Amino acid sequence: MSEITTSEQKTESERLAVPAFGYELIREFLLPELLSKDAPEIMYWDGKRIARKFPLATLEETIRFFEDAGWGILTIKEESRREMVLELGSELISSRLKNNPNCTFQLEAGFIAQQMEQQKNVTAETFEHPNKKSSKILFTVKWDKNDLIDEK
Repeated sequence: MSEITTSEQKTESERLAVPAFGYELIREFLLPELLSKDAPEIMYWDGKRIARKFPLATLEETIRFFEDAGWGILTIKEESRREMVLELGSELISSRLKNNPNCTFQLEAGFIAQQMEQQKNVTAETFEHPNKKSSKILFTVKWDKNDLIDEK
């Protein structure tokens, strides 16, 4: 894990909580404006970059990171030898889906992909599937056990 754990950061920054409105201004309006049509792809790669700065040893730590970061409640729906389906939900996600039908969760998808790569030592990719009816996001994570990552 990083030098400062997410729990330590949360304790230190709990007093400085940002209202959801402020978060949404940046996430849904400013970033798409700055990144233009490439926003989803850039957010995916930025999610991977964040995961490299905060390497987590287990899926349970990844789930905890989502809660600590305010990204929502991440749960395992299915798991097989080569893929996993995760579900992400929260009041903020429900609101984002309701208020912006074009919102994406590529930051979270990239973060999950990179964490799985690090935890399983294989190349992984994550696909998002918004479910507006349930107001949750499904992520399908796929990996190939034969596509090992070279340790440097």
